[in-house]
Amino acid sequence: MPHFDKLKLTRSALVGALYVALTMAFAPISYGPVQFRVSEVLTLFPFLWPEALAGLGIGCLISNLAGGFGWVDVVFGTLATVMAGYLTMKSKSVLMGALWPVLVNGVIVGGYLSVLLNMPWHLSMAYVALGEAGVCFGLGVPLVKALMRLPEGRLGVLKGRDR
Repeated sequence: MPHFDKLKLTRSALVGALYVALTMAFAPISYGPVQFRVSEVLTLFPFLWPEALAGLGIGCLISNLAGGFGWVDVVFGTLATVMAGYLTMKSKSVLMGALWPVLVNGVIVGGYLSVLLNMPWHLSMAYVALGEAGVCFGLGVPLVKALMRLPEGRLGVLKGRDR
């Protein structure tokens, strides 16, 4: 029987719930052509905890179901967030990890929003990427660095990620 790790499952579930809660709390700025989705700060959590990726994906899927862009946003928006989280998890530094959500969401989300909203792709991409950069670099990097400074064992932060 596979090992069942309650801490990792709980952490993943908390990331998913927090993603939905933050997206809904900031709904007016979480959706649309110009978005500042505060919940995307969580795309950096797989850098610390690989298990956060599952919660990130589920939280994004639920949040996108509540948005107004239908199946395209549910499928491709969730895929973009999971892809960004995965690339962040594989990154060598938190700064490089923060770059992936900006690039991936800028291209994918910006791409389909430009089609759905009939606006120039480069503008749509820039709006999404700028919002993502504000969240990831302005909020995410300081948050992850603060979590990494906690004493070993607090929140289960791995000391091996001191990069």
